[in-house]
Amino acid sequence: MIWQRGNVQDRCRRGCPPPVHRWMAKVHLARIMLLALLLCGSLLESCTNAPPQKSTRATPALSTAPKNGTTPTMVLPTPTRVTPQHYTAHILLSGRERPDDLVFDREGHLLFSNPHNGTINRLNGNGSVTTLLSGINAPEGLVVLSDGTLVIAEQGPNRILTLAPGTSSPRILRQLPGVPSTAHCKDGVDGIAFDATTNTLIIPDSPIGEVYRLSLDGKTLTPLASGIVRPVGAAVDAKGNIYVTDECGNALWRIAPGGQKTRIGGFGMPDDVSIDDSGNILVTDLDPAIHALIRINAATGARETLARKEYIEPQGLVLDARGNIFVSDDFADIIVEYTPT
Repeated sequence: MIWQRGNVQDRCRRGCPPPVHRWMAKVHLARIMLLALLLCGSLLESCTNAPPQKSTRATPALSTAPKNGTTPTMVLPTPTRVTPQHYTAHILLSGRERPDDLVFDREGHLLFSNPHNGTINRLNGNGSVTTLLSGINAPEGLVVLSDGTLVIAEQGPNRILTLAPGTSSPRILRQLPGVPSTAHCKDGVDGIAFDATTNTLIIPDSPIGEVYRLSLDGKTLTPLASGIVRPVGAAVDAKGNIYVTDECGNALWRIAPGGQKTRIGGFGMPDDVSIDDSGNILVTDLDPAIHALIRINAATGARETLARKEYIEPQGLVLDARGNIFVSDDFADIIVEYTPT
């Protein structure tokens, strides 16, 4: 029905239902609403008392499939530290001392070698420098043992020295087999490393391309790898893999605990190497066309340049317990600290 214009009485006279019919319609509507409420209440009670249904979503597998009849192994997520993406640079030392290799002593002081004047030095908190040892023939790589003993790579005569705590005169720990010369890439020993997985020293014998494991008493020298052009830096990861920089071979080498050797190319003149808490490999490359601090993802091989500014020949490399990175450049006469932000 289409209502036409007019007053209310006209509209009711023509189309409004009688009053009794309107009353009965209201009663009928009330009955319908009551039945609807009763039905909803019954449905709610049914839903509340119903047993919980099992999810149909897939559950991640917790174990690997057995291989060759072996027992399945539970697979748990491995917690990993977040790799910092940005750093703030702070120049700690500038304009003097020609710093080369770096290490921290037990008190947290940064030590550095100066092969140009034959000294081992400590960088103090106020920026001053204290000479700890002098008269060394081109000191390079440094390691501090748990008892405070300082291990020194003496490049000139190609040997390893130690300086005991509280003493002022080093002793010869081991004369290395290689014979250094003035020929290209034939200088003596450079970087060294401590292997916490075996409590030994890793010694690249730079002039002859060999890498050795040396016992802490200096009595046992075990060959690990050969055929590297000029191995100059070393680092060991938590699994016992040894990483060695090949300065004249444009490469980084990985020596597995079983002895397998893998070449990682694509470098200029890699000098020092270190491993951060996330398992990434850090390398200083002193090639004039690169002169950079480079980070490598050990799992994927992806590389990124973390820093190049201020460098001429970045060499020494060390990390502290907080993940700060320290790099020295003996030609730029600087030590730079990189703090994660």
